[in-house]
Amino acid sequence: MTIEIQVLGADDATVLGHVAPGVFDRDVDPELAAEFLADRRHHLAVALDGGVVVGMASAVHYVHPDKPPELWIDEVGVAPTYRRQGLGKRVLGALLELGRELECAEAWVLTDREHVPAMGLYSSLGGREAPRDAVMFRFPLADRGR
Repeated sequence: MTIEIQVLGADDATVLGHVAPGVFDRDVDPELAAEFLADRRHHLAVALDGGVVVGMASAVHYVHPDKPPELWIDEVGVAPTYRRQGLGKRVLGALLELGRELECAEAWVLTDREHVPAMGLYSSLGGREAPRDAVMFRFPLADRGR
């Protein structure tokens, strides 16, 4: 069977009703999925095998008053049984192409240096490491049990 890559739109939340284990960190919440996809600056590319989501990449089209638009790659996930087949590269590539269409100046993603598969994926698509290490601070704003 051929795996199809699709960038979901506002009316595609039902596609996320059939997701293989390990693609997302948690079970997909239909209300959050609909909210995410309804926001025109949120983007989700999925890999579909017979109607089942087996891979995904999400991004936010980020705008700021003093910078050209950017595409922030938030997350890439592939079901364990589909890894090492190029699906991460395909879904991320679909988002990078969308970023070009949206006239984003660049796309960026954060990862841990020790996450060897992610480092390889991002490098394989032409990503270049920033000249210095970044430090991410997290600010817990609410305990939602998620």
